[in-house]
Amino acid sequence: MSPKFDILGIGCATVDDLIRVAKYPAADVKLQVKGMERQFGGLTGTALVAAAKLGGKCAFGGMLGSDELSKSVEDNFIRYGIDVSHLVRRDDSRPIHAVIVVAEEEQTRTIFYEYEAPTGADPSGPSEDAIGSAKVLFVDHLGLEGGIRAAKIAREAGIPIVSDLEEIHNPKFDELFDLVDHLVVSDDFAEELTGATDPLAAILGLWTPGRDSVVITGGRQGAWYASAENRSPQYQPAFQVKAVDTTGCGDVFHGAYALALARGLDIHERVRFASAAAGLKATRAGGQIGAPTEEELSLFLRKDSSPSTTMEN
Repeated sequence: MSPKFDILGIGCATVDDLIRVAKYPAADVKLQVKGMERQFGGLTGTALVAAAKLGGKCAFGGMLGSDELSKSVEDNFIRYGIDVSHLVRRDDSRPIHAVIVVAEEEQTRTIFYEYEAPTGADPSGPSEDAIGSAKVLFVDHLGLEGGIRAAKIAREAGIPIVSDLEEIHNPKFDELFDLVDHLVVSDDFAEELTGATDPLAAILGLWTPGRDSVVITGGRQGAWYASAENRSPQYQPAFQVKAVDTTGCGDVFHGAYALALARGLDIHERVRFASAAAGLKATRAGGQIGAPTEEELSLFLRKDSSPSTTMEN
């Protein structure tokens, strides 16, 4: 079957209602807000939007309900051209919902979130045909049982799996972790997984025979990576930008990496492409709305020809 999508994402999506105030209030007061807005996020949700804005053909196959929040997430995906025909509709499911109070004087964010209903990957969906219609499967740690099922199907079909994993405290984590062949994690999570503070040692600690690549992201510190073709760790410097808001930068990196993989770019090109997308996003406010378009990223990359470098042992 010829692939229909570049990326099928089966993880979580969130709804974030932002309330902006001058200063975080004390208890038992009335306070006029400076602004209210709804944004959308989630590890898989933002990765898919980032890839779609970069020209990727993407589909969402995670769980959503029939409530207003689920409808708003679905509408947001459609707005960015993301196919929702393979999402799993469940009456007991709904997105993670957060209310975020942004205090401008203190430059702080206080996040109140609700996470009780099933979300992320469904244990029995999407179908094997839907998974087989993608060049890349994207999973996160929400709905681990469903993620494991889909990853097994993808591995059997030879479809690469890119993950965004942030939560280790689940008995099923190791099973999904071992199925992922393109592991992209933050430096903090790599340290939690391996105990190693040095990226070189962390890459070695994260490597398994089933891996195709391991990428460790460090924000403004850059990224480190190795692949099955070249196990010598490489370093991609961070792009020099004036950061305004780093919300969602890691998710944008994941989405751009997955799209670059779907397009057949090699490991060096994938990491550079993803690093540039995350760097450019940092110059704009918002997670999904701040992710760059294909034209913006192409122009940005033409202006910067920074190479990756081999790290010495």
